[in-house]
Amino acid sequence: MLGERVDVETPELVVVSYDLAGVGSRMNAALIDYLVCLLIILGVSALAIMATPRDLVARATPDQFGGWAIAVLIMAQFVVLWGYYVLFEALADGRTIGKRIMRLRVVRDGGLSVNFGASAVRNLMRIIDMQPGFTYVVGILSMILNKQGKRLGDIASGTIVVREELMPPIAAAAATPAATAVSATAAGKLQAELSDPEFQLLERFVERRNDLDAPRRALFVTQLSERFAPQLKGDTEGGPLARLLRLHAAERAARDQGASVRRDTGAARERHAIVASNAPRWAAFAGRLATAQKGGLKSLGEVGVREFVQEYRELTADLARLRTATAGGESREVFYVNRLVSSAHNLLYRRRSIRPDAVVRYLFFIVPQEIQRSSRVILLAALLLFVPMAVTGVAVVREPDAAVAFLPPAMFDRAEQGVRAARDGGGYVDVPSLYRPTMASGIIANNIQVAFMAFAAGITAGLLTCIVLVSNGLSIGAVLGLYFSKGIGGLIIAFIAPHGVLELTAICIAGGAGLLLGAAFLVPGDRTRRRALVENGRRAISLVAGATFLLVIAGTIEGFVSPIPWWPLELKLAVSAVTALALYAWLRQGSAVRARPVPSAPGSD
Repeated sequence: MLGERVDVETPELVVVSYDLAGVGSRMNAALIDYLVCLLIILGVSALAIMATPRDLVARATPDQFGGWAIAVLIMAQFVVLWGYYVLFEALADGRTIGKRIMRLRVVRDGGLSVNFGASAVRNLMRIIDMQPGFTYVVGILSMILNKQGKRLGDIASGTIVVREELMPPIAAAAATPAATAVSATAAGKLQAELSDPEFQLLERFVERRNDLDAPRRALFVTQLSERFAPQLKGDTEGGPLARLLRLHAAERAARDQGASVRRDTGAARERHAIVASNAPRWAAFAGRLATAQKGGLKSLGEVGVREFVQEYRELTADLARLRTATAGGESREVFYVNRLVSSAHNLLYRRRSIRPDAVVRYLFFIVPQEIQRSSRVILLAALLLFVPMAVTGVAVVREPDAAVAFLPPAMFDRAEQGVRAARDGGGYVDVPSLYRPTMASGIIANNIQVAFMAFAAGITAGLLTCIVLVSNGLSIGAVLGLYFSKGIGGLIIAFIAPHGVLELTAICIAGGAGLLLGAAFLVPGDRTRRRALVENGRRAISLVAGATFLLVIAGTIEGFVSPIPWWPLELKLAVSAVTALALYAWLRQGSAVRARPVPSAPGSD
């Protein structure tokens, strides 16, 4: 009845079952979300155009207006594609628009609502799950092979995707002539004749009998009459079908009155009494729950919230009694009450709203603290980046032709242009000021996605993270070596200096986040690898947040300051020194909270 499911234990020590979402429903939700993202991007573009004063558009050349428009589009696309999922799941209790339509929800393995940190981990891991390209083959294979239907992002974040469709309320069967005929005899009946599986079999036949063709219906009537012959022997009126309908109506009426099954013993004898006495209360709670889901708990009022909590506790007790009465088996009553409890559980234990002061504290205190705490893996990432960079740079300076193995042909053309630019007093790249907004937005988006890749690649036990770091080190070293071999090293240093400190530090921090994930596989300690992965992922997302913060600043400097050709090298080195001092001051902020526990993200519980 529950299909693929997972059991979690609530803080009230009651086991609640969640139905796992299937691959099909999750793909449908993803398609809806993609459509929503596209509409948001188009809407942002339209608003940007509408918000631009007409006189500014009239005065601007096509290049001026186009440069800022493209910059806005690049950043809007980046923020929507990466921020939509994280923000919706963190702020809307694990439901994007697509998941809401498909009645799906992301929850943590313990059944609690997903927080910002867990949502960030599972969604940044999309960069691996969506491979190759945007086919999501990796994620789909992971969901198929994992018994809980988890893609790699769910494994790393400790989350599951569940279905939330409520079952129709428990109610007595609709009145029929057969039911009316037996109502008097069923009244006061203390025991039912059929076991629960037998009754469910008979009830399914009664509900579907009109949908069956005549020969098949006759066959079922014959088989059921033979099976229930002991229970039908006292009834001689009418044909076999009429006797089966009267037996069903009598059994249904007995159960609705709380009668036990004759063959049940112990706690199982109380099951129907529990249902009969509590079904009206469950229905009332379902109505209150629906109101709270639409408008939040605040819609119930202060008194209503207290009553809701009390009713929820009573419901968990009912669920525990029902599970005991059914000896762990499945029944429609257990299924229904479990649905109510799990939905109310998500509502009551949703994470708190994220306050602006919590975001500031997280970014300026907690993130630097985690960077200090993770200094070993960050140092290892730095070695993987800078050692290949130094080796390749020296090798290319000594043998310029070796750069062919590391760089595309376009880079050699740029180096030749650099020789001419250095002779004419130009810079590393000639970017007119009109196009620098586009350059800055493109650099920020690209560099942050590289950081995301370095982090998410850690799911391969850190192997792909190492490849990302080493390959970036080789290419950067080859570029430096090529320029120095042509005697224009000062040209590229002048370009890199203003933003290089922040950008290279951010790459090392993001690489450290990936290696932290990898460490969960290789050196989990006394933890299981699954637990280590979730805990390390919780820490690593703080490193990714720090790297993203630095890359936004570095990309802005790279787009607006680094290309200025008439700034002398000394001035650009001064900018580099200022960024280094600011970086040092930022990292030192972590010492102020070193003795406190490190939450995964603002709003963590």
